[in-house]
Parts: sequence; C-alpha cells; structure tokens
Amino acid sequence: MTLTQLTYVIEIANASSMNEAAKVLFISQPSLSESVQELEKELGIHIFIRSNKGVQLTPDGKEFLGYARAVVEQYALIESRYVKREQTKTKFSVSAQHYTFAINAFVELIRRYGMEEYDFSIFETKTGEIIDNVENLRSEVGILYLNDFNRAVLTKIFASKGLSFHPLFDCNIYVYLWKGHPLAHKKKIRMEELADYPCLAFDQGETNSFYFAEELFSTYDYKQIIHVSDRATILNLFVAINGFTLCSGIICEDLNGGEYCAVRLDSKELMTIGYIKKKGIPLSSLGALYIEEVSKYREQVLS
Repeated sequence: MTLTQLTYVIEIANASSMNEAAKVLFISQPSLSESVQELEKELGIHIFIRSNKGVQLTPDGKEFLGYARAVVEQYALIESRYVKREQTKTKFSVSAQHYTFAINAFVELIRRYGMEEYDFSIFETKTGEIIDNVENLRSEVGILYLNDFNRAVLTKIFASKGLSFHPLFDCNIYVYLWKGHPLAHKKKIRMEELADYPCLAFDQGETNSFYFAEELFSTYDYKQIIHVSDRATILNLFVAINGFTLCSGIICEDLNGGEYCAVRLDSKELMTIGYIKKKGIPLSSLGALYIEEVSKYREQVLS
C-alpha cells in the first residue's frame, strides 16, 4: 500500500468515475484501475463496486476512505511543514447536535488557540450526519446524547462504524421555551401540561428515526408537533406560537439571548451528553482542548 494508491482512492471517490479520476490524476484509466485492484487484493476487501454507471464505495471502502483521507492530509501537513518549510493552517472540525454549549466551547477553543492562521469547522447538524462525519473523519469529534431509549441502538451503530462513545455528564430533562410562555413561571412542568402547546423538533432528514431524535420522548404522542431544520426557527416559533422543545437545560444567553428559559420537566429521565470519535485514533491536542471546554458545562448541570 502506497501513498499514491491512497490518493487514487480519494480521487475516484470524489469523481465517482474511474475515467474522470484518471483525467484528474493524469494517468490512464487502465493503470488506475489496475493499481486499485492491487490495493484491494493486498487489503483483502473490495473498495469500490464497478458498474456501467460508474463506481460506488462499498461499506468497507467507505471506512477505508476515511483513514485514507486522514493519512493523505497528515502527510501533506508534514511535507508542507518540514519539506517545503511552509507555515500551514492547523485544522480542526467538530459536528454536534443543536447545543449552544457546543458552539460556546468551540468559540473558547478559538480564543485559547490564539493563532492567526487556522482552518476550523463546526457543523450543527442532524444526528445521522454527525455519525457519518466522524466515521469519515470529516469531523474529529461529534457531540450528542444517549439515554435509556436510544442507547442500545446507537451504541450498535457506533460499533458498526468503528466509533466509540465517551460520556461527559448527565443532565435532567428541561422544557425550553420563551419567558412569556404561560408555563414559564413554573418550577416543574408535567408532560400533561404541555398537551395544548406545539412541540418543536429538529428534523432528521432521511434518518428520521425515533432513535436519532434530538428531543427526549420522541415516541410520545404529541397532539401538535412541528419539525424544523435550524435553531433560529425554533426560537422564533417559541414566541410566535408558544412552542416548546425538550433539552439538557444548559442555556447560553450569549448566543440565544435572554428571552428564553428552561424549566425542569417532572421526570426522572436522564440524558448523557458525550462525544463520539474514531476508534484507535487518539484525540489531537485541539480535540482534547475542545472536549475540555465542553466538560466545563458539567458545573452548570450540577449547580
């Protein structure tokens, strides 16, 4: 296995075509195909499925592609720094469910990093995309939650994709709503009291399974439920129609403003906030710093 072969696999996956990848790589299509076949034979797996419509990654190929990209990117950084003597931009990426504390931790990471040049990414996105991003090493870590309902299913999915889950802290469940909501003054809210108000839930796209839901009690028979795609829409609907959602209770007013509050749900249910990462790959120094910043919110949960 060579670095050249890894580069070939990446270009073929990007183009979904042997012919197109060969043009980009300035080699003949037969030579490219032969090199990939030799790699597949060496690895003992099929990386691509070939058809008249082009090429498609196999499940083994999809996993291999993530590692190939990581190796090629790291080699490029080493070459740039030590061979070409260039100053390179440090890269870091995280994917997360819609948690303001995950964004705040990202902001603190940037402040602590304190360098003029960097290439950071944060994806506030669907649960399925978080898993895919970490599996394919598009993101180093993914922030999400487990509870008694989704734990077995998601843990099985993590294992099948070569991922591991690392718990950070446990949270009670809170009702998130605007301060003008009729129930905002209560110390605790029962599920029955929410019946006449619309529940707002983040849409999970093609993976719209109960187990991928960001909100607790995803199988609850809500009389009114609205699926949305972003946090700004939820905040607007809080005010416009007295909507609500269920959350960890960790509120960051710097991002959402001071018009909203979290009221404890009358339930013994807990959610475990944690992160997923690729098995066998230790956290980078930036990854460790980011997780350190997220972990600080444990104090807000316990206070």
